[in-house]
Amino acid sequence: MKLSPHQIESFQKSGYLAVPEFFDSQETAALQADIARLQRNSFLRNVATEGDGETSSDTKQNLQLCPANFYSTLIRALPFAPNVIDAVTSLIGPEITLHLDQIFLKPGKTGMGTAWHQDNAYFKIPQPLRGTAMWIAIHDATIPNGTMSVVPNAYDSLLPHERDGNSDHHIRCFLDESKAETIEIKAGGVLFFCYGTPHCTGDNTTDTERAGLAYHFLCHDQTSEAFYTTERIGNPRPRLTGPHATGGFEEYGSRISDTWAAEVENAISEP
Repeated sequence: MKLSPHQIESFQKSGYLAVPEFFDSQETAALQADIARLQRNSFLRNVATEGDGETSSDTKQNLQLCPANFYSTLIRALPFAPNVIDAVTSLIGPEITLHLDQIFLKPGKTGMGTAWHQDNAYFKIPQPLRGTAMWIAIHDATIPNGTMSVVPNAYDSLLPHERDGNSDHHIRCFLDESKAETIEIKAGGVLFFCYGTPHCTGDNTTDTERAGLAYHFLCHDQTSEAFYTTERIGNPRPRLTGPHATGGFEEYGSRISDTWAAEVENAISEP
């Protein structure tokens, strides 16, 4: 899938871009199966708290796994997929690195959303439009099950943030929600939003779970050497393009590029 010049311009202007059917039905089924496997094996943990930022909630669940690539070779391979690299480089620049990956899963009825925030409040890169999240709808994401909302054209200024008392580690900001746009997207669709774009998800009020798989990419010129050495402990941060890219060999000890199609087949065939 090639992004059109209009799509690229829209992202650069508004700070986000929704792309339906980014992944085909087989790839989407593989992601659904793999995340279901991770959930069955209790790799996701509840980060929702009772309002004090510490006590795990007995009534609300915001299940998270971060980073997820250690637990799934499919998730590890996805950033190297040609359509992913093509889309991300089209949006933010030619030399890119995977910054982070994570899963959020909201169970039916008890699933709690993630409060308004800007990713750059965590990451603090110099140019927020030179980093982007790629949020993948693992299941159909709707208003009732707490899909993503964003505020367009608001990425230039970093808003004040504070600790979110409903999470054991998240932060939040407060803004004019009347300017927000809520994005409903089918499973396999993708929402790109730059590091400065305010965003949140809602509670899941339906009977069925909803999951999202998020990757964060940034340009090499937004990093320091420490980003690839001491700061990457516990998070491999593979260089995906550019003269230092090794197809994942340097970061994982084996070549990961060109394995996406095989990993999709494996995920579907596993019981």
